Amino acid sequence: MSRIAFIGLGNMGGPMAANLVKAGHALRVFDLSAASMQAASAAGAVVASSAAEAVADAEVVISMLPASRHVEGLYLGADGLMGHIPEGALVIDCSTIAPASARKVAEAAAARGLQMLDAPVSGGTAGAAAGTLTFIVGGQADTLERARPVLQGMGRNIFHVGASGAGQVAKLCNNMALGVIMAATGEALALGVSHGLDPAVLSQMMAVSTGRSWATEVCNPWPGVLENAPSSRGYTGGFGNDLMLKDLGLAAEAAMQSGATIPLGELARNLYAINSRNGHGGLDFSSVVRVVAPDI
Repeated sequence: MSRIAFIGLGNMGGPMAANLVKAGHALRVFDLSAASMQAASAAGAVVASSAAEAVADAEVVISMLPASRHVEGLYLGADGLMGHIPEGALVIDCSTIAPASARKVAEAAAARGLQMLDAPVSGGTAGAAAGTLTFIVGGQADTLERARPVLQGMGRNIFHVGASGAGQVAKLCNNMALGVIMAATGEALALGVSHGLDPAVLSQMMAVSTGRSWATEVCNPWPGVLENAPSSRGYTGGFGNDLMLKDLGLAAEAAMQSGATIPLGELARNLYAINSRNGHGGLDFSSVVRVVAPDI
């Protein structure tokens, strides 16, 4: 098994790290949150006092951070990790960031003789906890084969979609579709409720009809429909509205770079921006339903 450094123990990174411990890997972790570090220690990881200490003797370095600036800062900033990662180590960034940032960090890794993958994930916090995530991988095929045993400790599906940065492009495509579908599902449920329909029955019907989606079956946006969905616990936990807003902004930037048109993606970005302005930025992204149903 591998000696792994894991940086970033948030809603996704924490359970991912715990699953690596369960898979038998020796894990050293770092996060700015003391509570997250305590949880990782309880799961069997060794806590480091800094990111540099975490990677000191690592064979594999994994990062799971909120945004491009955090990833670039971690690896390329003053006293960044590129100056501390041992020669020959494998670097895997599982954050969802701009493709250009992923390529920038990968180029810096290559200059140091390190292999690196961008491997953002899909599956949400439930998938992270269950170890059933989907990894969307950009980088060299032989590097992925080296990483595969580690990724299999955290996920069920692994897709190699192209060179460095391609994982990020594919992830943005997926999240743009998810953001649109969630907003549309919430709007449809709000319409039904406005006509007196039971949202649970309406959701059950949609889940076996052509409106079926992850939003109807796993992360239903209407409170009380699915017991374990964030909407049924005050939209806490899950994937934050502001993170979805960030990803839709990255999708818009990617579209501008290639000349693609994303009218629904742009509309969805505006809806999540409205939801954030309404004070719901820290809630699960399914709270976007409150744009059309503010009283729930």
